[in-house]
Amino acid sequence: MSIKIVTDSAADLPQNIIDEYGIKVVPLMVMLDDQVFKDGETIKAEELFQGMREGKVYKTSQVSVGDFTELFKSYIEEKQDIIYIAFSSALSGTYQSAVMAKNQVLDENAGISIDVVDTKCASLGFGLVVYQAAKMAREGKSREEILAAVDFYSKHMEHIFTVDNLEYLYRGGRVTRTSAFLGGLLNIKPLLHVEEGRLVPLEKIKGRKRVLKRMLEIMKERGRDFDSQTIGISHGDDLDTALELKGLIQEELGADDFVINTIGGTIGAHAGPGTIALFFLNKLPE
Repeated sequence: MSIKIVTDSAADLPQNIIDEYGIKVVPLMVMLDDQVFKDGETIKAEELFQGMREGKVYKTSQVSVGDFTELFKSYIEEKQDIIYIAFSSALSGTYQSAVMAKNQVLDENAGISIDVVDTKCASLGFGLVVYQAAKMAREGKSREEILAAVDFYSKHMEHIFTVDNLEYLYRGGRVTRTSAFLGGLLNIKPLLHVEEGRLVPLEKIKGRKRVLKRMLEIMKERGRDFDSQTIGISHGDDLDTALELKGLIQEELGADDFVINTIGGTIGAHAGPGTIALFFLNKLPE
């Protein structure tokens, strides 16, 4: 049996990678008032960010058990084993939906393989895990080899990010109303990272330029072998700043393999336009 790599839209992978490696991306839902959109399909990131700038408030919702059940059954009919690589369970119920669908489908179909993996990662940090799995699947690696790589990459993926406006994190319950107000007044830019799949405040920096320099410093402190790994940068409709960060990393650390993409609606609805996120491994496989 061939192995089908499945993920969800919170991975923020560029379309060219999705197409090249045949990755199936299941969209989470984005909601605006009584309208429901499929992330990346019926609403694009640029539209969402422009709406947020205009004051629109978007919410998100997990993938349903029924959607996963239908999808898993379709690949079973095609005689494909499935590895679904999931958005952090601490940030979405999508992983649990997939587990429930898997159990239901396995009860009805003996002798098949469905693996559901909680990466505890988000955005392109999550996407880089999926990317590695997809490359290995195309190379004909075994299910066990792919799962071992997914586990390693998930555990060693660093997430360092900043937002341009604390108001969006306030709406999502990540910071207090006072912090959001003072942050805007004093031009304070928070740095956050991911611990056990959750977004955790790291530092507060004054000014956008200082934030990028600090992100680079943290990368140097935590990472290694940057010329031997793929670096991820995702952005909230701010390609210029993403490219500026890329240039700093190239100059300081000699990295030359990057994946850069816009943050999708799943993450973007909570982080907002102007978000800049950096992803790298703190250890490489031996």
